[in-house]
Amino acid sequence: MYSLTNFNLLLTLLLTGLTAGLCFTWTNAVTPGIGKLDDYNFLSAFQQMNRSIINPSFLLVFFGPLVGHIINVYVNRFTPDKSFWLFVTAAILYLTGLVIVTITKNVPLNELLESTDLASASQQELSWLRRQFEKPWNTWHNIRTVTSTLSFLLLALGMLLKNNT
Repeated sequence: MYSLTNFNLLLTLLLTGLTAGLCFTWTNAVTPGIGKLDDYNFLSAFQQMNRSIINPSFLLVFFGPLVGHIINVYVNRFTPDKSFWLFVTAAILYLTGLVIVTITKNVPLNELLESTDLASASQQELSWLRRQFEKPWNTWHNIRTVTSTLSFLLLALGMLLKNNT
């Protein structure tokens, strides 16, 4: 049956999948690729990507699922099957593992990087900054990749369960 509830569920699934795909791509291609660069070029490339990624499309794909998950949990709160609990878990994973980790861990690291004038930094400063940035950023990003992917999978399972009952 077509309804606003089903439309929200489908849109949330799509946007969560796009977010998980973005995280997966960064984890498996972008960060390993630029990780091979020297300190200056690594840090410079990351600065430029951080500046470029904040755009309307990214903001929709990043924050859209959060809104969709909240709506999805609310409208399915009286669902008689177990899909509700899959939706709740998917929402919690997205909120804690992606949104909160991004805001409290990755963004402060991005701000540290952005506050540095790379052109005037010494090689020792560049090396120090990379050590402070790269491993922690990748660790927290791996958490975002796993949790957004799990959120997507749980949302899909909940959708299948809900539509098969």
